[in-house]
Amino acid sequence: MTAGVFTFEAQGADLKLLPLAARRALDVSGWKLSLAGWTSLSQFDRHALVAYGTAERIDTSAVEALVRLATPSATPIDASIEGALEECDDRAARLLHPYRVLASAWPGLSRLSRFALRHLAKRGDAERLAVAFDEVVGRALQLTHLDSKGEARMVDVGEKGVTKRRAVARARVKMLPKTALLIVEHGGPKGDVLASARIAGIMASKRTSDLIPLCHPIALSHVALELTVDPEAGVVTILATTETWDRTGVEMEAMVAVSVAALTVYDMLKGAQRDIAIEDVVLLEKEGGRSGHYVRTETLGHSAAPTPREEHEQNEGEG
Repeated sequence: MTAGVFTFEAQGADLKLLPLAARRALDVSGWKLSLAGWTSLSQFDRHALVAYGTAERIDTSAVEALVRLATPSATPIDASIEGALEECDDRAARLLHPYRVLASAWPGLSRLSRFALRHLAKRGDAERLAVAFDEVVGRALQLTHLDSKGEARMVDVGEKGVTKRRAVARARVKMLPKTALLIVEHGGPKGDVLASARIAGIMASKRTSDLIPLCHPIALSHVALELTVDPEAGVVTILATTETWDRTGVEMEAMVAVSVAALTVYDMLKGAQRDIAIEDVVLLEKEGGRSGHYVRTETLGHSAAPTPREEHEQNEGEG
């Protein structure tokens, strides 16, 4: 793709048509340029005008110097007000209906992206606007699970490479010490609590894509559950490790495993205690994929800081 030109514009390197970035540079600087005037400029000057249009603030003097080279000459017009792009106002929202996600996405878009969406909306080109929305909003904000109407979709991971993926998740089940003691003594109302919960967790991990709508079916190569009991604290800690060689991660498989195992602990013991609580279902670690190695710290909301490479790859999307 030519720098500063959207994919949906289908421009060649020669820029025979007027890209939206160049239109923005002209509008903000107060100039109207015909297609003949545009093509009269050298390719170098066309690319320069596009580059000016990608900036957050337009260098109007530089734009004017370029357009004065065009034949026929550019026509002066009232400059567009960039401030109008600061918010997705009611008028813009109506123009872009039914793109429901736009209002919340708008502040995170570049000025060129906002200009492009409003320009296409005013032209009434619904088909082109839908394609533009996918590129401008989806890629800019990593809204990979939303289509152009803000509706859920499964991400296409077909182009991603097959790599080894691993995840570790944890859940805790809190109960009275005397209830936890039943587990240790194999005296639960329904039998062996830990064995039942372990098998339930393994089985659940293999059904994750059936339970979580946008998860991909993946071939798990390894699932292991470890359950430990602290009778004095009245806590059962459940750890699940999931592994695969695939195109997407196994975090959800690990978290589903510990969740269902925890529910099974509750089910096995509810006859002894009704107010057992399931707590702290969390991802502890993941490896593989473009986002690199993640390790959770115990402070809520803080994880190990990513390396610069990991941070870049996270911005590319994880799928």
